Amino acid sequence: MPKRISRRLQGLLEKVEDRPYEPSEALQLLKETATANFEETAEAHLRLGIDPKYTDQQLRTTVSFPKGTGQTVRVAVIARGEKVNEAINLGADVVGSEDLIEEIQKGRMDFDLVIATPDMMPQVAKLGRLLGPRGMMPSPKGGTVTTNLEEAISDFKAGKQEFRSDRTGIVHVMFGKASFSNEDLLANLKALQETVDRNRPSGAKGRYWRSIHVSATMGPAIKVDTNSLRDLKATEAVA
Repeated sequence: MPKRISRRLQGLLEKVEDRPYEPSEALQLLKETATANFEETAEAHLRLGIDPKYTDQQLRTTVSFPKGTGQTVRVAVIARGEKVNEAINLGADVVGSEDLIEEIQKGRMDFDLVIATPDMMPQVAKLGRLLGPRGMMPSPKGGTVTTNLEEAISDFKAGKQEFRSDRTGIVHVMFGKASFSNEDLLANLKALQETVDRNRPSGAKGRYWRSIHVSATMGPAIKVDTNSLRDLKATEAVA
């Protein structure tokens, strides 16, 4: 049975033309189509020319958004010894050692991100089935396995975000709020594009960028002109 489209979404779909939009134009349209009765998130969906079933074509990294994400990130830290008190003093929301691991195994999930010190990873490994599907399993590549808790906690609370390609080679990233200014959304989208280019997997051959779409949480997908975004200088996006 075909999925019914609401009258609201049908009206928004009629505003979006079937063509690539200049980045600033696409983001303005994203803002105009954010008409839900709550503050919608700005989302980017990047289709890349990679096949993640091969290890040398997987993309997993972090991006630091210059304008933040507009979200409050609850950080959990799994550490031991003096690192526990350090994490508490640095503003981590949830802190613990083996005790916290046990609580997570029992269902505790009142956090958005997990940071672990390297010495705790053998114990944290048992949380893979719980944290992995939620995208919260600590990893060195994602910057969430570290001894530098000060930098990690401050960066992730300020808007740093980990992301990875899904099994079809598509990357889904939240890059702000629809209420952000057009300029701030553009600065964040440009930072994301540069991060994806900078971390191109070694096994990615041929055409890397296939398409970029942006949307508000409850809004229609808007195609962005990939070349125009890549040609845009970072200083122009932030200006």
